[in-house]
Amino acid sequence: MNWGWPFAGARRESKAAAPLIALSQLGVAAWGGRDAASLTQDGYLRNAVAYRCVRMVAEAAASVPLVTGHEAAAKLLRAPAPDMAGASFLEGVYTQLQLAGNAFVEAVKIDGRDGVAALFALRPDSVRPVTDARGWVEAWAVRERRGERLIRREDTGWSPVLHLKLFNPADDVMGLPPLGAARRALDLHNASADWAKALIDNSAKPSGAANAGRPLLLEGGLEWRPMSLSPAEMDFQEARNAAAREIALALGVPPMLLGIPGDNTYSNYREANLAFWRMTVLPLAEKTAAALSLWLDEPLGGDVEVRCDVDRVPALSVERDALWARLEGASFATPDEKRAIAGLGT
Repeated sequence: MNWGWPFAGARRESKAAAPLIALSQLGVAAWGGRDAASLTQDGYLRNAVAYRCVRMVAEAAASVPLVTGHEAAAKLLRAPAPDMAGASFLEGVYTQLQLAGNAFVEAVKIDGRDGVAALFALRPDSVRPVTDARGWVEAWAVRERRGERLIRREDTGWSPVLHLKLFNPADDVMGLPPLGAARRALDLHNASADWAKALIDNSAKPSGAANAGRPLLLEGGLEWRPMSLSPAEMDFQEARNAAAREIALALGVPPMLLGIPGDNTYSNYREANLAFWRMTVLPLAEKTAAALSLWLDEPLGGDVEVRCDVDRVPALSVERDALWARLEGASFATPDEKRAIAGLGT
């Protein structure tokens, strides 16, 4: 009796019918850097939500008129540098604040003349602090095409460089960019776009147990199973919307203003827009006005007071009209008191 071949064939057949199992393990998530260059590249240049938020904040804050009674300061605010309007200059400053958490303005003087001739915004990635043994900034090093130049304080202690920054609890000198707090949401939003593009390039076929685009022959009861989740299983669109909302909130823009679904913080667009101006735009503009006031005092030889003229901001007209209506009905107040409450003086 031949015991070899029949039983050997049976063994081979049973082995062919065994199920094929492929196991994969999730890798460690890779997150992008929080430095200004990485945030600018991945956020402002690659992400539409981050780009629009930064532009909205910068353009709105730059549109707030800065006024002062000091003639030389008013001239600088109107035209900080040759062929540059004040609004364009401030828009660049506010944009750098959003992306880097820092903005640097250099005051240029003409030898032998008092005052300041021009103001120039420096790129934050080209400026580094030079500190003493105690950690105090004694100069700023500015990288140029040929080496660096040091901008030191004058003998009076005044610095020709104004450093505007957003508070950073982890650093006593440099500021924290708002987009840095939304770094993970930014990575998720960008990665979802990359994944969707890769899926489209693969004819909307998820990865499986064969190379994409090649024929697959399955024998012995084997079945082809996808090895990745489908967009529906991932709740793909909601994940993107959630990441977009986090990016917008970190930059201080109500998601409703961007048309991102799922945000019910405000009952209508007008309330969201008013909150945007009151909670994001005006604090940024007023902080800049206060910093300019203190910084320009010494070189301009006088008490410079730069303030935001909120009465000329169209977005706040609803609040202004409501205030005037209340003052009109306040019979207990004198006309001078009403004018003082309205900020018009007596």
